Amino acid sequence: MKVLVMRRIFPAVLVALAGVVSCKKGPPANVAATVNDRPITYADLDKQYAAQFSTPTPGANEDLEAIQRLEVLRTMIDNEIMLQRAEKLGLMAQDADVEAKYTELKAPYTQEEFDKQLRSRKLTPAELKTQLRRDLSIQKLFNREISSHITITDKEVADFYHANRESFNLAEPQIRIAQILVTPRADPGLRNLRNDDAQTEADARQKILSLEKRLKGGEDFALLAQSYSEDPATAPNGGDLGFIPESSLTEAHVELRKIVMQLQPGQISPIIRTPEGYRILKLISREPAGQRDLNDPRVQQTIRETLTNRKEQLLRAAYYENARNEARVVNYYARSIYERMTKAGK
Repeated sequence: MKVLVMRRIFPAVLVALAGVVSCKKGPPANVAATVNDRPITYADLDKQYAAQFSTPTPGANEDLEAIQRLEVLRTMIDNEIMLQRAEKLGLMAQDADVEAKYTELKAPYTQEEFDKQLRSRKLTPAELKTQLRRDLSIQKLFNREISSHITITDKEVADFYHANRESFNLAEPQIRIAQILVTPRADPGLRNLRNDDAQTEADARQKILSLEKRLKGGEDFALLAQSYSEDPATAPNGGDLGFIPESSLTEAHVELRKIVMQLQPGQISPIIRTPEGYRILKLISREPAGQRDLNDPRVQQTIRETLTNRKEQLLRAAYYENARNEARVVNYYARSIYERMTKAGK
């Protein structure tokens, strides 16, 4: 009897299993990835890709474009993970915050110029506000989860100084300057806070003039550099180029050298046209040659900034990795590329 029952059940099990296999779903339609079941669509990916790679990369082909799209999607996945964490912790930006930032972005432009900026990035006002809400919310998350946990002790400052004492011995007079750079071409590696990138000579000229006007109106140089400068190396640091030996200026653009040497600490230069684009410089300080002591406030500030940046980078990297580990991520786009290429190679 038991054998008969099993014979009746076993075919039924096979039929059920076959049904499960046959009903296995493929990737959701038009979804490039999911983060905790929340989709990132191919339309979203296409828009972000177009914004970051608005001009073709020299020598680009299908494989290079796929690599670039994978990099863009990875960033979108990370941002979605962070956004969901901000939501969970109740750190989403409020409407007033979004409107304030939106108004700040519009301030340097006429309505026609601002609309042109939006069109060049293929954004509507509503889409820009959505992006601003995401960015502001993630920044609130970082302030709470990362920046608030960073402390620098006096012992750490002293240890760094003694380990790097020679670097505080200036062999010749040096200057510390910051810059805002605006270029007349698109830059896929742009890293300013507003993702604001002039595309043409006319755009660059208009942008640098508006920034000069805001500086003359008393706005903070470092904040404007972080938001709008198109030098990816210095924009995150408020345009700070650090200390530069005066002798290095002999190799610089003649007009640039002349202007820099005439500036006094705290002064801001007029607009300077260089081969790379338009620059506005700020002289932060001049340093005579000689050994700097640990008690020098400028030495203390430099060391604390260096240690803070290192700790923030380390803590942020660890935070991202932990967040990725805890998230349920499915990258359908990456999977489709792998399956396509491995099947083609068989």
